[in-house]
Amino acid sequence: MEIPKIYDHKNFEEKIYRLWEESKLFSPEKLPGKRRETFTIVMPPPNANGPLHIGHAVFISLQDLMIRYQRMKGKKALWIPGFDHAGFETQVVFDKKLEKEGKSRFEFSKKELFEKILAFSKENITLMREQLKKLGASCDWSREAFTLDKKSVDFVLKVFRKLKKDGFLYKGERIVNWCPKHQTALSDLEVKYIERTDPLYFIKYGPLVVATTRPETKFGDVALAVHPKDKRYKKYIGKEILIEDLLGKKKMKVIADFRVDPNFGTGVLKITPAHDFLDFEIAQTHNLKAIEVIDEDGKLNENAGPFQGMEVLKAREKVVKALKEKGLLVSIDENYKHKIAVCYKCFTQIEPILLKDQYFLKMKERPKGKNFSLKELAEKAVLEGKVEFTPKRFKEIFLEWLDQIKDWNISRQIVWGIKIPDKSLKREDVFDTWFSSSLWPITVLKMKKGDFKKFYPTDVMETGYDILFFWVARMIMMGMYLTGKPPFKRVFLHGLVRDKKGQKMSKSKGNVIDPLGIASLYGVDALRMALIFGTSPGSDLVLYEEKFKSFRNFANKIWNASRFVLMNLKDFQPQKIILDKNSQEILKELKSHCQKVTQLMDSFQFHLAAQEIYDYFWHRFCDQIIEKEKERLKSDDEKERQKSQYLLFEILKTNLKLLHPFMPFITEAIYQMLPFKEKKFLMIESWPV
Repeated sequence: MEIPKIYDHKNFEEKIYRLWEESKLFSPEKLPGKRRETFTIVMPPPNANGPLHIGHAVFISLQDLMIRYQRMKGKKALWIPGFDHAGFETQVVFDKKLEKEGKSRFEFSKKELFEKILAFSKENITLMREQLKKLGASCDWSREAFTLDKKSVDFVLKVFRKLKKDGFLYKGERIVNWCPKHQTALSDLEVKYIERTDPLYFIKYGPLVVATTRPETKFGDVALAVHPKDKRYKKYIGKEILIEDLLGKKKMKVIADFRVDPNFGTGVLKITPAHDFLDFEIAQTHNLKAIEVIDEDGKLNENAGPFQGMEVLKAREKVVKALKEKGLLVSIDENYKHKIAVCYKCFTQIEPILLKDQYFLKMKERPKGKNFSLKELAEKAVLEGKVEFTPKRFKEIFLEWLDQIKDWNISRQIVWGIKIPDKSLKREDVFDTWFSSSLWPITVLKMKKGDFKKFYPTDVMETGYDILFFWVARMIMMGMYLTGKPPFKRVFLHGLVRDKKGQKMSKSKGNVIDPLGIASLYGVDALRMALIFGTSPGSDLVLYEEKFKSFRNFANKIWNASRFVLMNLKDFQPQKIILDKNSQEILKELKSHCQKVTQLMDSFQFHLAAQEIYDYFWHRFCDQIIEKEKERLKSDDEKERQKSQYLLFEILKTNLKLLHPFMPFITEAIYQMLPFKEKKFLMIESWPV
């Protein structure tokens, strides 16, 4: 048979994907044979705010590998694609787009802005859908979903009302992480901490001295607190002291609280409930009121007197100057190192501020009439083995995090998202995007009649370890709460993608790899194999150009070996042939190889399965078996030649099956050239066991 000398992936990939798609075999209902068992993965929906990045290529490679493997094992394999509106993140990306165009979001009404972001998101979804196809994703496109689809929005609202009715939601005035730049509250998980050196100011409060990095918040002080066992201040506890302030004299009570660190500064803490999380907790315990000093723009308000309207840093400078002039500044430690909270997207310093009408989801508390909390439900699912982790070490990490969990603020002060259905709210808040995402496995399986019953719970949730708490934990909670079952049986976690120097890939560092660019240069199969090979579950992935080149070379090796075998099948008939002892041993060894690969695949050790397949094909099949069989293929003895043909054909066909989940395009291309094949496509061939 005439086969092109060189494998050019560009001549095959698009054509092959089109054939797969036209066959409709990505839908479990269209798969041939009696398939009683199901295998389902819900795709972590990529954010609809830009093209796919290398992290997406990692999950596509891993999830498609699992789906193709289980499909070949005779299961009803279903991979559901989808896209996430990604509220805050997408609005930030769109803001930057407007800035580049010399515009601002404040030029548009809320409705106009929403429609513009929707159009922007839909453009990105169209782009990403095509990119997913280019990477070989064998998902069921007839079930594609978007978090802002009507059915999705309706389900989110239904769950919100149920949570409210069951007592898991409360609305109230709470201190939140506020990003002054993006004008929204952030959850604790959306806050990053960076180390910084700032001045630590020692300020007179009557007979006491307080150390603080934030003198500008002193206008919101409502008390002073000391540790109850701190002997230095025992005589002041419970008493009111007269203090000289920048706005005049006032009385302030000294309270005792075990949460005060006697080793910080002077051991005296000023309590500013509206602008510090610890102060807010202490104030609630002691029934102290909160006085707001900083507004949502990050400026001081009317309670700061002459400092009103100043931005925080400017106000700090002016307040310190005024304290000096009044003789209230005792000293300054210029080199105080501490950690500050910043927005995870723009790195603006977070301002803890009081917001009214914020919705919080109770995590640890059992509502009245309920014998469980959401935290307990997630814990139960993991401790009872209903959810397993790959790698196993993340089970303990998960449980430790649950112990530290705080109530979840699900209100966001942005335009882009699902509106919270509460007419009493002073503004139109939307849900935190992770709230709708936490329902995603249930949402997508409720889209099509009968799917939930057939495919829930799903089999694997494959995602990055960096969103274990953002997303995975919350999905488990909501799945247990709504259905009594976790939404998946296993969590498979991959790591972050790093460059050759071990640095995390980011646009600012200029070390980002474009997966579609790599696929165009070296082929999708080389990209996919490079992403899986040599990286154990949960470990960070080190990528560099040489790795892609090496797997392009491997693809060429597969092509050349296949071409050699197929071109030497003249007069070959694949009927059973009585083989010599050596050939029987080679096929026995091949069977053992298949069993080892299967065992590794079943235990989710895909990196080791890839290594096993690679080593056998290159070093055993190509370097040894083919080389040895070349002589027999030239033999005048027809029976000897047929034995050699049979042996090589069986090994090639078997290896194409083993390679297919990892390198689907080249294996399907070669399979279509086989003179004898049992199925229309390699992707529905039986797995060799």
